[in-house]
Amino acid sequence: MRYELFYWPGIQGRGEYVRLALEDAGAEYLDVGRGSPDQDQGVPALEMYLSGDATPRPPFAPPFLKAGDRVISHVANILRFLAPRLGLIDEDEDQRDWAHGLQLTLTDFVAEIHDVHHPLSSTLYYEDQRDEAGRRAELFRRHRLPRFLEYFEQVLEQNPRGAEHLVGERHSYVDLSLFQTVTGLRYAFPRAMRQLEPDLPKIDALVARVSERDRIRAYLNSERRQPFNEDGIFRHYPELDGEP
Repeated sequence: MRYELFYWPGIQGRGEYVRLALEDAGAEYLDVGRGSPDQDQGVPALEMYLSGDATPRPPFAPPFLKAGDRVISHVANILRFLAPRLGLIDEDEDQRDWAHGLQLTLTDFVAEIHDVHHPLSSTLYYEDQRDEAGRRAELFRRHRLPRFLEYFEQVLEQNPRGAEHLVGERHSYVDLSLFQTVTGLRYAFPRAMRQLEPDLPKIDALVARVSERDRIRAYLNSERRQPFNEDGIFRHYPELDGEP
């Protein structure tokens, strides 16, 4: 099956979590948002689904995935669907539920990361809420950033199958998602992450292992991997990283 991923062009965003799973598995997929409207792709194709013109069950927002006749929305939901089909989770039901819970925790984490630079509303520019973002960032760096990262370090440490993976004894989609989140944080908050990461050796090792997986390494070095920028979730504003 060829999957169709729908996400806004020009940014990694939440769509990157799905891309990494597809890339890691070597799955055939079409990144619809980055295609040409002349080929029924691009933003007009996304809007056809969001408006309900293309499906009676319209998603609220990207990312969403088309698999045959099915349209599946939300990162955690998409990955729960894809993972068994891509070999990115074991068949054990307890492990699947645990993995889904971890992915939902990452969903909460990503939302908090985004809200650092948009604490009032995503409909306003960053410049319209800079003061509020500064206060939010200070609290995030002091409390929420270490809390989330220390939790995932603990999950790795307490995994009865070993600290190499978050779930069981083999690589899973949740490892990919933690890799993306930490990589994004290193871009957005390099100063804060340099202070925290000496106490997160297991996360650091996991991120390094994921980056060296053959298909992931090839993807990271390809044009398919869009760079981080100040339009996505992970944005580097020096003033939000506590830089003098």
